[in-house]
Amino acid sequence: MAVLEQEMSPEIQAMSLLVVEDDAILGKAIQQGLTETGYDCTWVRNGQKGRELALAQQYDAIVLDLMLPDVSGMEILREMRSHGVLTPVLVLTALGSVDDRVTGLNNGADDYLIKPFAFPELTARLEAVCRRANSRPSTSLVEGPLKLDLTTRRVTREGQEINLTPTEFSLLEYLMRYHGQVVTRKMLCEHLWEADWEGVTNVIEVHINRLRSKIDRDFDQPLIHTVRGRGYVLRES
Repeated sequence: MAVLEQEMSPEIQAMSLLVVEDDAILGKAIQQGLTETGYDCTWVRNGQKGRELALAQQYDAIVLDLMLPDVSGMEILREMRSHGVLTPVLVLTALGSVDDRVTGLNNGADDYLIKPFAFPELTARLEAVCRRANSRPSTSLVEGPLKLDLTTRRVTREGQEINLTPTEFSLLEYLMRYHGQVVTRKMLCEHLWEADWEGVTNVIEVHINRLRSKIDRDFDQPLIHTVRGRGYVLRES
């Protein structure tokens, strides 16, 4: 693959990319080409390391080979999506049949590029998948080790799934949207039930205590804090 110099669009300057490719020559060429184009590019050669980095959600996009020697790229892709990781993934593979492409897309790939390929097409496709991703409204909320997925209604802390009732989920969503800020019992009541709540706000304490027992139980650091006389705040200590 020839590495061509190409000016990167201003809108994606300093984009952070992960390349998971076991072929040493191809992987090095892709990393060199993307770095020279202006990307911040990390390249790993095995699926285990690729999976670890992909699940950490620290990249703007991932270039993922499917035929890896230890953990397959398809397995990494499925695990990412099952954990609610929405990082755009461009599958790069020699498996080019219609069935292969359909399987990849159905498992959560954002695009599919067949080897051999032209380097300008790789960068153009990366730019396109990131542009589409940036135009989508966020479907997840993250505060430190806590993640709430609005699409699947799945909540995890440090990767451990937490089962919440609809009311608890709604409370947590509100606290996470206002993370670091104190929210009053009245604000929470109005969010849960009606715009102008005039009822007793003590009922919120019951729901907060139940939520706190699930979110903070079995973890050293509490995330939900009571601000005496004011309300509650969700933040890392």
